[in-house]
Amino acid sequence: MRKFDPRRISIRPTPWGLAACAGVAAVGLSVTAGLMLRAPRPAPIDPAAVAALQNTAFTQAEARPGFAEPQTVPVKLARGETLEGAVRRAGVAPAEAQRAVEMLSHAMDTVHIKAGLLIQAAVARPADRGDAHLIGLSLRTGPASAITLSRSFDGALRLRELDEKVRDETAVEDGSIRGSLYESAQAIGATPQITAEVVKLFAHKLDFQRDIQPGDDFKLVFDRKVTEAGRTIQAGDLQYAELHGVKFYRFARGNDVEYFDELGKNIKGFLLRTPVDGAHITSLFGMRKHPVLGYTRAHQGIDFGAGTGTPILAAGDGVVLQASPWGGYGNWLRIRHSAGWDTGYGHISRYAAGIHPGAHVRQGQVVAYVGATGLATGPHLHYEIWKNGQRVNPIGAKVPQGTVLAGVELARFRDQKAHIDGMLAGRGRAVAVAQTAPTAAE
Repeated sequence: MRKFDPRRISIRPTPWGLAACAGVAAVGLSVTAGLMLRAPRPAPIDPAAVAALQNTAFTQAEARPGFAEPQTVPVKLARGETLEGAVRRAGVAPAEAQRAVEMLSHAMDTVHIKAGLLIQAAVARPADRGDAHLIGLSLRTGPASAITLSRSFDGALRLRELDEKVRDETAVEDGSIRGSLYESAQAIGATPQITAEVVKLFAHKLDFQRDIQPGDDFKLVFDRKVTEAGRTIQAGDLQYAELHGVKFYRFARGNDVEYFDELGKNIKGFLLRTPVDGAHITSLFGMRKHPVLGYTRAHQGIDFGAGTGTPILAAGDGVVLQASPWGGYGNWLRIRHSAGWDTGYGHISRYAAGIHPGAHVRQGQVVAYVGATGLATGPHLHYEIWKNGQRVNPIGAKVPQGTVLAGVELARFRDQKAHIDGMLAGRGRAVAVAQTAPTAAE
């Protein structure tokens, strides 16, 4: 028997071959010399490299008579739709869609699936506008897992389950303000949970209208779980935040976690300066001509212009006193804090879940959403502060400030601060902590 020599294998451009090339590029799998090999452990996929492979394969496929250029079609599972129906919406013939779903059923529950599942189908369409030929498809089954189908050179579909490595890391990121603070934090990889915490922290010390400008630099240090492809799948703790010269360090005191400035002073003020992110002040406290009624009268709060549905945050810990329509204020919310302080929120579109008289709220908690109910010419938040039953100007109101660390706690805080400062000085983008091994199966 002749000894096998891999150098003697040649690849012919069979009708399935070019399609398989495009399918391989679309789903990032490895097909070699007409044999479907078990792929090595998955490695981070470079989107630019994948795109280059796709372009090459598609260009080759153009030379194939009878078929147009292969393409990737994203399809989201609609409410009440079957998985087979979603695959068919990509243009795939019923029998081929049925076969694909049958194969997927060996790796996942193809019946009880949630609407919104994203399926990436790689297809080649015939020039006569008939049913598309399925080259391959992929779908994500978990934060770090996916299932793919792809054509081998003999035209058969191959099923593959992929699990990426997941590592814990502490990310050191810097960015600049583009749009709202929330949007800017997300742009550098912070999760929604982290960005919400960032917004709450800076709302203690900064006026989002006057203090923060487009292009302002900021830095964040936060923990997260990341796949090897670079996707953040779970938020950890926000360790540090810096914007406009204001710095916050995370520090645990027993069971309570708080944020302190460089000197160990608790940055948590009694009330937030800005109870809504991304807003701009449209009207100040004092006498003004009412935009609806047309005559001059006292404006007993400040107005923040923001889009309908923008979250409104509780300015401080307290108990809901009112949550109902109140004259020209429209839907009104009043929260009673300690030491004779109240805050009021007007023109809201709706209340957050669980907000009713008697409900306890925490500072920074979403309690309502911006609207234009009552006497309003457009969506905005009317915000008031009351002291012992009398309204006071929210800008410059002398509300109580936080506490200062001392003794053993201060020494421990300084140690943690030195560790964070060292990470910042090192200019490292991320510090890996641990990782879990991947698995791959066909």
